[in-house]
Amino acid sequence: MTDTNTTTETPKSVLVTGASSGIGYHCAKALQRDGYRVIAACRRIADVSRLQAEGLSCIQLDLRHSDSVQQAAQQALELAQGRLYGLFNNAGYGQPGAVEDLSRDTLRKQFETNLFGLCELTNALLPSMFRQGRGRIIQNSSVLGFAAMPFRGAYNASKFALEGLTDTLRLELEGSGVHVSLIEPGPITSAFRRNALAALKANVNASTSRLRDSYRQAYERLERSGPSSRFTLGPEAVYKPLRHALESPRPKPRYYVTKPTYAMGFAKRFLSTRAMDRILRRAGG
Repeated sequence: MTDTNTTTETPKSVLVTGASSGIGYHCAKALQRDGYRVIAACRRIADVSRLQAEGLSCIQLDLRHSDSVQQAAQQALELAQGRLYGLFNNAGYGQPGAVEDLSRDTLRKQFETNLFGLCELTNALLPSMFRQGRGRIIQNSSVLGFAAMPFRGAYNASKFALEGLTDTLRLELEGSGVHVSLIEPGPITSAFRRNALAALKANVNASTSRLRDSYRQAYERLERSGPSSRFTLGPEAVYKPLRHALESPRPKPRYYVTKPTYAMGFAKRFLSTRAMDRILRRAGG
């Protein structure tokens, strides 16, 4: 990996969304430590104030609302003095629930955050990168962006859509100087399960579902403390590919993170759909 963020030039500015905890928080702090001018974005005002008190430039961003997206994009460009180099689209959440129990509104909310708002933010920032003739867009996807598991239909769909959108964007930006990469983590230590449990309680009536016994198991899994599996890694596992995607002259289109992602990528390439279904049903509980 070539470090292009040297002291001989102005520090590169990078916007990190979803920076209140987990992957976003770790990567924002690590990028600042390594010499980047970091602009962190959080949905809640309390988290914005907390990160500002810790010495990070932080702005409010609620991807569900276009006004918030446009305001955050303008603030980020002002803080970067019009020269934003990188965007790490990390913000998102997982909506659990069987597909048959997902309302149209629940699906819409999942896509507003995980896809629509992310795309709007990216499009708002791309012109400044075009003017510079360089830039990096890094999307935090998931192993569930290419390997669907049961009871995760809304999240699977949003990440599958993100991967398709990102692949298209990468093709369209060829020759512009702006590189586009996907990071595809498996289990990472974060607040993801806690937030998923809250979304499940808020948007799915498990007690009236045909699958209420399965929901009881889902509740137990999401309420369990500690790593979700023995393959769980800390957020620092995502930082390594993020740095590479920001600094390499030839960043990868995709970065696998954690053993489950590598295993699923291999299996999907060589196994039949029926064989994959058996694996994914077991893996998804």
